Amino acid sequence: MNPEKGKLTHGFRLQEITPIQELNATAFQFHHEKSGARLLYLQNDDDNKVFSITFRTPPPDNTGVPHIMEHSVLCGSRKFPVKEPFVELAKGSLNTFLNAMTYPDKTIYPIASRNNKDFLNLMDVYMDAVLYPNIYDKQETLMQEGWHYELESRRKPLTYKGVVYNEMKGAFSSPEQVLFREIQASLYPDTPYANESGGDPDYIPVLTQDAFIEFHKKYYHPSNSYIYLYGNGDMDTHLKFLNDEYLKHFDKVEIDSEIPGQKPFTQMRRHEVYYSISTQEDSADKTYISLNYAVGRSTDPFLYLAFDILQYLLLDNPAAPLKKALLERGIGKDVFGSYSNYLLQPSFSIIVKDANENDEKPFIEIVENTLRELVNKGIDKRLVQAAINYREFKLREADYGRSPKGLIYGIQCLDSWLYEADPTMHLRFENTLEKIKKALTEPLFEQLIEQYLLNNTHSSMLMVKPKAGLAEEKDREVHEMLQAYKAKLSEAEIDEIINNTRELMRKQAEPDSPQDLASIPMVELSDIRPEAESLPLTEQEVSGVKVLHSPLFTNGIAYLNLWFDSSAVPVELIPYAGLLVSILGKISTRNLHYEELAKEINIHTGGIDYSIQALALNGKDGEFIPKLLVRSKALVEKLPKLLELLNEVVNGTVFRDTVRLKEIIQ
Repeated sequence: MNPEKGKLTHGFRLQEITPIQELNATAFQFHHEKSGARLLYLQNDDDNKVFSITFRTPPPDNTGVPHIMEHSVLCGSRKFPVKEPFVELAKGSLNTFLNAMTYPDKTIYPIASRNNKDFLNLMDVYMDAVLYPNIYDKQETLMQEGWHYELESRRKPLTYKGVVYNEMKGAFSSPEQVLFREIQASLYPDTPYANESGGDPDYIPVLTQDAFIEFHKKYYHPSNSYIYLYGNGDMDTHLKFLNDEYLKHFDKVEIDSEIPGQKPFTQMRRHEVYYSISTQEDSADKTYISLNYAVGRSTDPFLYLAFDILQYLLLDNPAAPLKKALLERGIGKDVFGSYSNYLLQPSFSIIVKDANENDEKPFIEIVENTLRELVNKGIDKRLVQAAINYREFKLREADYGRSPKGLIYGIQCLDSWLYEADPTMHLRFENTLEKIKKALTEPLFEQLIEQYLLNNTHSSMLMVKPKAGLAEEKDREVHEMLQAYKAKLSEAEIDEIINNTRELMRKQAEPDSPQDLASIPMVELSDIRPEAESLPLTEQEVSGVKVLHSPLFTNGIAYLNLWFDSSAVPVELIPYAGLLVSILGKISTRNLHYEELAKEINIHTGGIDYSIQALALNGKDGEFIPKLLVRSKALVEKLPKLLELLNEVVNGTVFRDTVRLKEIIQ
């Protein structure tokens, strides 16, 4: 296929062609004229292909309808009527990613695979699921995935059950989940962000079948969709498939799903909320306190990246000055930052964990005084360099663990695309990075601190406090409310609930028919390359040490792993081996204070990590060898410096600073 701007291909009009040198890729932006669907094709030589379809889904209330819908569309569809296509598909798939995610303002359905046939199979199942789900014919889907009254017999108590209902009850018992939900609600109270897209257990049972269906009708239409493709796939094949099988059957409609901005506050707002602890627990040292700030728009590429670096600089590295100031004053047992740049108006939070209610005033004072001092005296330029280098290395390496990098790129595109801006702006980071590097000679971060933190009235102070027995109290209220409701029901209404409960259980237990199971597309042996992938590995000996070398293309980055035999550690000391790897690199060495060590590591390397591993012996089931693993990485020309720093940590760490040790252990 030879894409030309303005040309119509399989119903898609090509609007923009954007080279992205940072990814060695080209972005093609399409508009499907009949259905109104938007499509971004990020083409490069990566064989780990990614597809996703996203819908903008602002939550209208706290019933969790976006989250319940995410679960429900994956419970069978027009072409694939099995109860759990998601599960059945995974049995005959070579996928490298298969999931769905609900965000505060969008719902994403992504898949990835290196196999061409498998990739098309996954696309087919997901497109059919989101556009033609069985929810219209099967009311039990909302009952199962969302909520329902459960009553097995007249003598039993009436209860609520449902996958999302139970899931969110668990989520709301986590203090950090409560904290992050309330941060968002406190900063954007007049927008959909004030609502819980995942669902508040107090409100989930308010959701009706009619409202559930209306939500799908309104938002799950191609005109409200953002389709993303990535990798070395055949563009013509993919566009033709999407048009012929799905999009040409829809007409473009106007859908009001725009996310409104929050009007700025004139002064900081204060909020208090509670989370539950058991009646036997002491409430001391269990409070969370956070200062939160609305920071521009996610469509500003400079702020988007700069505040990501600022979070690391101030709060997330061992030399972080704000974290250090709070810990030295004994405010809480842990301090961390959070930068939520996936919202229309990103938020920046400074959070102290395991504190007390009376820490609020000193917490605010220390934060403000420390930030003011950094603005007035300037931030250590080596710390700035370390923070920028750390983030730049991560950007260039693009190692996202088990998540395909194409998936992460797609999610980053949505951080601007969802709000009617260029979807590639955050992928093209070179120019933005050059602007941020001015901070090495100019007070750039100091100006950001002053404008967006110290002088920003669009902010909130949030305290999340423990309350003994809150969960039990809530459960008791729900139980009493349900039993009072049951007492008002007629015998016929009670029988109806019992019958609905039994019918739902029967349908859940009923196996899918062989015909339905056969509808799920599977990869066959003929679709799989029979040759094993060759990963080169050479073995040699250097100064008496065995070295395994993999000569692969790594974009100029050297990865060096050191494996230390830890079988000499006595059984009773094994827990301390786990503690050791949490301390290494975070305390001082013979030649470097821990703050300087952190700067040196971030300036010269891509990071050094420590972990305990148990390796299974080949051919001996049940036998393992314990190892301590040091993983490190740096640009090839920085290898000598990396080895110097490894030697400093491994052979030169000093464990006598009890104050610092206590800070880390806490």
